[in-house]
Amino acid sequence: MSAAARPVSSQSTADPAVGLPAWIYRDPDFFELEKRTIFRTSWQLVCHGSDMPNPGDYHSFDMLGESIVSVRGRDGEIRSFHNVCRHRASRLLDGPKGHCGGRITCPYHAWTYSLDGRLIGVPHRETFRDLKPELHGLVPLEQEIFMGFIFVRLEPGLPSVREMLAPYAHELAAYRLEELVPQGRVTLRPRTVNWKNVADNYSDGMHIDVAHPGLSRLFGNSYGIEAQPWVDKMWGVLQDKPSSNWSERRYQQLLPQVEHLPPERQRLWTYFKLWPNVAFDIYPDQIDFMQFIPVSPTETMIREIAYVHPDNRREMRAARYLNWRINRQVNKEDTTLIARVQAGMESSSYTVGPLSEGEVCLRNFTRRMHEMIPESRSARKV
Repeated sequence: MSAAARPVSSQSTADPAVGLPAWIYRDPDFFELEKRTIFRTSWQLVCHGSDMPNPGDYHSFDMLGESIVSVRGRDGEIRSFHNVCRHRASRLLDGPKGHCGGRITCPYHAWTYSLDGRLIGVPHRETFRDLKPELHGLVPLEQEIFMGFIFVRLEPGLPSVREMLAPYAHELAAYRLEELVPQGRVTLRPRTVNWKNVADNYSDGMHIDVAHPGLSRLFGNSYGIEAQPWVDKMWGVLQDKPSSNWSERRYQQLLPQVEHLPPERQRLWTYFKLWPNVAFDIYPDQIDFMQFIPVSPTETMIREIAYVHPDNRREMRAARYLNWRINRQVNKEDTTLIARVQAGMESSSYTVGPLSEGEVCLRNFTRRMHEMIPESRSARKV
C-alpha cells in the first residue's frame, strides 16, 4: 500500500499487535470449531433476485455438508430452504440453478412440495399412519434480502446484513444493486489453501505495490484501506496517466460514463469484504461477487459471478472485457501469493507475524477471530 493511502480503523488502540497463528491455517480440530462457531452463524450469499426471475426458478448453494436452495414462489416471493426431502433425506433439486415448474418433487420417492415449502403430495399416503403434512414441509432457512442479494444463514448469531453493511449503505446505494442482472454464470475455482489465507489476502493493502503491478499502474498512489466492525473497504481511483499495459490503457480510454453514478465514482474501484467470507468488487462497469467457501483445513472453493446493469454500448462491452482481462492477471498473481503463504504456514520456524499499525483490516480480522474462538490467541496448539 502506498504511503499516500491512509488506513482507517473504527477500532480502539487495543488492536492485536500480531496476526493469527500458523497452526489454525491447517489444523483439523480448529477447522471444526470454525464450522460450528463461525460458518453456521454467518450470512452466506446464494444469488441475486434477478437470477430467479420467474416462479419455479431456483438457485442452490452447498457449504460444509449443507445444501441450500432458494426458489421463487408463485406469489413472486423468494424463499430459502434446506435442499433435503423430509422423507428419506434425498437431495431435491440438482445443479447450481434451474427451473422446477410449479412444484418440487423428490426424485427418490416423489414426495412433492409447493414452491412455498408445504408438503402437498405423498405417494401411498394411506400407508403412513398419523402423518401430519403440516409438520413435514421443507425446513426453511433464515433469509435476508439486501439490495437485491439473497443471504441465508443456518443459525442465528450475527447482526443482520443490513446492520453489518450500514457504514457503507450510502455508498452501495449509488450503484442501484437491486437493478443488477447476472453476466455469465457462477464459476467455482478450487484452491489448496485455508479460507483465511484468501480472506487475509483480499483485505491486505501492503502487497498491492509489491505484487500487483497492473493495479499500481492503474491506481498510482490512491489505494487505501479501512475497517469497520463487520466489513472491510479497499479502494483505488483510476489514474489519467496512460498505462504501459495495453489492456489497462484501453480500459482507461474506453470506460464510458455511467449515468446513475455521481462524478466521484465514475473512475473509482471499491472492494468490500463482509465478515467472514463474502466479497464484492465494485467497478463503474460491473459488480463482481466472490465467496471463499471452506472445504477443509487446507482447501477453499472460490465461488464467483459478475453482475451488471444492462448496457449495450460498444464502449461498455469493451470495458467489461478489458476489466476481465485485467483482473484475470490479478487473480493469477493472488493465487501464487496465497499458495506461497500456505506453504510457509507449515514451517516450524513460523508461529505468528507482527502487524503494522496500517494493517487495520488484518487487525480487525484477528480481533474478530480472537473474540469468537479464544483458541486462536495461542501461538501454538495447546
